Amino acid sequence: MDERMMMELLDRYYTVWQEYNYVYEEWAKAHGLSVNALLVLSAIHEGRDCTQKKISQRWMIPKQTTNMVLKDFERKGYVEMLPMQGDKRNKVICFTPEGKEYADAIISRLREVELFAVVEMGPERMEQLTRNMALFAELFRTGGPQE
Repeated sequence: MDERMMMELLDRYYTVWQEYNYVYEEWAKAHGLSVNALLVLSAIHEGRDCTQKKISQRWMIPKQTTNMVLKDFERKGYVEMLPMQGDKRNKVICFTPEGKEYADAIISRLREVELFAVVEMGPERMEQLTRNMALFAELFRTGGPQE
């Protein structure tokens, strides 16, 4: 395959990647959220000793951005930050009753739409998509020229 063909494939990948991101941004915006706020809301909804650091690591969002989103959710009365048992430096993020109701409505609808796409694609294509994206990321991370 010549370089021109490889660049065309790469351009098509970029277009699809940007479209993927755009779909989530538009979905979040339709629900009054930024995509980062949607990701933070989703992470808290998943539960499991949710901390600011874990959210930042899980979704690769800068800590400062995560903190800003959490402060906004706290100001709106959606979350509270409680001292973590055994580690007073970190705080566990929990929904208030109002926040749980708010998040349940948004995240349940998000999962419904996402699962529709997964079902329509089928398990084999979904698994293939995941494997291929993971492979691209790994090759990009390790295979390029080192500066």
